[in-house]
Amino acid sequence: MALDFSTATLLALLLGTMRASAWLVISPPFNTRIIPAPVKALLALALALPMTPTLAKNVPAAEVDAILVSSAEQVVVGAALGFITALFFAAVQAAGDMIDLFGGFSLAFAFDPLSQTSTSVFGRFYNLIAVTLLFASDGHQMVLRGFLNSYKTLPLTGTLSLDKLGRLLSEGIGEMFMSAVQIAGPLIAVLFLADVALGLLNRVAPALNAFGLGFPAKIFLTLSLAGTAIAVLPRALDGLIETATKAVVGIAGG
Repeated sequence: MALDFSTATLLALLLGTMRASAWLVISPPFNTRIIPAPVKALLALALALPMTPTLAKNVPAAEVDAILVSSAEQVVVGAALGFITALFFAAVQAAGDMIDLFGGFSLAFAFDPLSQTSTSVFGRFYNLIAVTLLFASDGHQMVLRGFLNSYKTLPLTGTLSLDKLGRLLSEGIGEMFMSAVQIAGPLIAVLFLADVALGLLNRVAPALNAFGLGFPAKIFLTLSLAGTAIAVLPRALDGLIETATKAVVGIAGG
């Protein structure tokens, strides 16, 4: 059986795959190194393939210069969309890092074989829980749907709005820190009150060396009350997924 593809169809599939590849490299939860590069390449091809008939209606001229310029544009667009998505998901990692900082776990950095970097204890723990909840609640389908919608709202010959990208980046950083504080806020408040109590105890009875007992006490409080902050994570993650999807659609012009 012979397959006959037009030049526009092949060009649309190539450029669409390049945008999807750049997005998968940066966007969570697909940016993890546990997913091999060939699998990511096939996934990018699978994402672009159903959108090829739509993309083939508006492709650049079949010239070397035009194809190279359009290829660079698709990589930039995919990377920008992936970075916007990753920015909102970084709130979960930031919440875990804040708990590590206030709870005394920031000194215990462990090597993470998945990301091949040194990460904090609760930061990585929260990140794994978020990824698990994302797939368990089918939130990854919403993320994929938001990216696929960019093929319709931002065609291969379209131009990414830098003004809208800058606005979303500034707003996204603020929302990221706000979400991180909301997730880790209850436990941070308890740890802050524990520091105040230890400070008052040290003033009343300096011989007890309250600050020497502070590290094991704060670690015990962190481990005991970690469930309080984790209970807030599913609702916060739903909000982050919705916000990230809207941001991706918004930057694409939808």
